[in-house]
This record gives sequence, structure tokens and C-alpha cells, in this order.
Amino acid sequence: MNIIIPMAGMGKRMRPHTLTTAKPLLPVAGKPIVQRLVEDIVATSNEKVEEIAFVISPAFGREVEDHLCSVAETLGAKGKICYQETPLGTAHAILCAADTLSGNVFIAFADTLFKATFSIDTHKDAIVWTQKVEDPTAFGVVKMNAAGEIEAFVEKPKEFVSNLAIIGVYYFRDGERLKKELQRLIDNDIKLKGEYQLTDAMEHMLRNDVKFYTGQVEEWLDCGNKDATVYTNGRILDIKQNKEQLIDPSAVITNSVIIPPCYIGKGAMVTNSVIGPFVSLEKGVSVEDSRISNSIIQSDSVVKNACIDNSMFGKSVTYIEKADELSIGDFSTHI
Repeated sequence: MNIIIPMAGMGKRMRPHTLTTAKPLLPVAGKPIVQRLVEDIVATSNEKVEEIAFVISPAFGREVEDHLCSVAETLGAKGKICYQETPLGTAHAILCAADTLSGNVFIAFADTLFKATFSIDTHKDAIVWTQKVEDPTAFGVVKMNAAGEIEAFVEKPKEFVSNLAIIGVYYFRDGERLKKELQRLIDNDIKLKGEYQLTDAMEHMLRNDVKFYTGQVEEWLDCGNKDATVYTNGRILDIKQNKEQLIDPSAVITNSVIIPPCYIGKGAMVTNSVIGPFVSLEKGVSVEDSRISNSIIQSDSVVKNACIDNSMFGKSVTYIEKADELSIGDFSTHI
């Protein structure tokens, strides 16, 4: 099986955190988003994953490319870098990894994490993973027939047709067939809102006897903006707290309380502080005289005299709140 991870977007909704770091490499519970995504996909496959192709912007740079290839290698697969120089839609992004579109192919867009216990049924033509949502008008959804097969893909339906939202995770038994369908869109300039869309290719396949099925995940975790990423960090910490070592042995914790689940990375120092729940302190972070909850503090940052919640700090940040000298009388409120 091959895996394709389209991730060429520059992550504008995540700025300023994506000004120096590609969004899929932002940390969630101690690992880059894309690494957690790939690990979860590999865990679902009963087949050996031969190749993992990452579709990126050339602007990401060599350091990012080397990191992605190392992620693939740790999972026993060959890492491959493919470039999407111009953002021309989901179909175009996947086709940038044309050489990887052969045999069984799993595709997942890199701003999505999920909690699931499924295994991939490689005998099915195609599987589109979904999650039930309360308001389907904001999503692409699948419409099912009585036989349990997908009979239509509907983009942001104004009237109710289904509450099964497409989460951006797909399996195709015949990668070569998908490649031909994607190329057909390019050759015939078939676009929606100026971009080549994977759903258009899937609609054509559906009309030509390819059977699509749906798989459902237990939880769909978005990393599209700061609040969503901080929430996802908390959920992943909760899911992984009994499965991964979340506090590195080299972390130095002095006169402090750690309220689990928390991730505390290599060489981090916590002094006279209360950390947690749902906090990630990345490698080399120093926290002193502070209270932090529900937040991500990236590597080599320094936090002192602070009370922080629902926050995300970048790398090498120094944040020091000045201690006030106060004289407050009876029955006062200070906010």
C-alpha cells in the first residue's frame, strides 16, 4: 500500500505560527501533526506500507523535506517528496504524486487527525471516511443508498441529504484508475471555483461502476486554526496518556504540580508552577512561577510569572508577566 499526504497549503489561518513552520509540522502532544496522522494510518493497514508521498510547497525547504522522509523511514516506508508549486485544488495536489498512484492507495489531507479503531478493507473499490455532524451545510457530505453504498457526493447541501461529512481521508483499491480520473479533470479543464476537485473525479468514477463505501471515525479532530489545534492537542493527550510516555525522563520538575494529561518534552524545566491539564511543553521549554492549562508552548520558549489558558506559543518565545505591587482594600474586585 502507498500513502499520499497532500500538505502544500501555507496555513494562513494558523498565522503567525506558520510563518516559520509548515502547519503539518506544528506539534500536537509532542509530535508534528503529520507524523501523528501517518502513524494512525499505518496502524489501520493490514498491508505493508511501501511508500509515503508528501505533497508540499517548494517553499517549505530542505529541513522540512528531510524531517518528513525520516517520519516515513521510522514507519518502515520509503519517504518521497512531491511538489505542488501552485495551489490548484485537491485533485491537482494528489496528481502531483502521480508516480505513487499505483495499487492500493490511502490519501489523507494533513490538517486532520482522527480517533478510530477501523481496519482498511482492501477488497472494496473505494472508501471515504466520514463523521456525523450536527450542521452538514458547512461540509461536503455523502448520500447513501439502501445497500450501504455511496450514491452521491454533495458539497455544502442547503437542504438535508445526509449528516455524514467527508473528513479528507480516502482509500482507493486501484491507484492507476484514480490517476486517470484526476488527469481527465486537468485535460478537460474541469474546475469548481477555479480549482480541480477530488470530488469531481469521484463523481465520475461513481457513474462508471466504481463502488464507494463509507467508513466512520469515532472522532474527527481539526487543526485548521489556533483554537482547534489547542483543542486537538488536549484530545490527543487524553487519548494517548496511557499509551505513550508523555513526560520525558530528562525534564526537570521542581516544586511544581503536573495535572495530567500533559506532555513535557526533553530538557524542559518547570519550577514553582502548576501545569495542566491538557498542556504540551515542547523540548527545552522553561516555565517558572506560572500556571498553565489547555495550551501548547513550543520548543525553547521561556514563561515566567504568567497565568495562561487556551493559548499557543511559537518557538523560542520569551513571555514574562511583570509582577504588580498591589494594595487592595476590602470588598474590591480586580480583573
